[in-house]
Amino acid sequence: MAYEDRTYHGIPRTKEQTARLLVESPEDGPTQRLKLTVLRELRAKDEAQLGGFGWGYNGSGTSRAAAAILADALDLGDPIKAGISFCEWPQDDILIRLREDFCIEVLSQFCDEWRLRRGVIVRWAHSWFIQHGITELPGALRDLPPLENIDA
Repeated sequence: MAYEDRTYHGIPRTKEQTARLLVESPEDGPTQRLKLTVLRELRAKDEAQLGGFGWGYNGSGTSRAAAAILADALDLGDPIKAGISFCEWPQDDILIRLREDFCIEVLSQFCDEWRLRRGVIVRWAHSWFIQHGITELPGALRDLPPLENIDA
């Protein structure tokens, strides 16, 4: 699959609806986002029962959001089938560690509404795999150029 850039847009919960995760065509800067194209909306399978997505804290909503974002950004397909889902089994131990670290290091730091480019997620995930000495990479990370050794 060819690399497709996209932006993940978190929209906070309101009285009328749960928090939303939109996948948009990338646009630069807040003043340039005049004609946003929404490619799709990511959904939490258990939205009605468990409350859907969350961010700005570390909890179950954040784990659901991380699973959906990482599965989409890394081209893993359905989060449940990929083993990265928060509430379904079987789970892939490595992807679960990736998901939870993404929650802590990235999503828990967000404010109510945010945008994050796919390239940032891919670079973060690539460095996570390297830091953990894991050589079996998801397909979306295999064709990236190797990171240069800064100390060399």
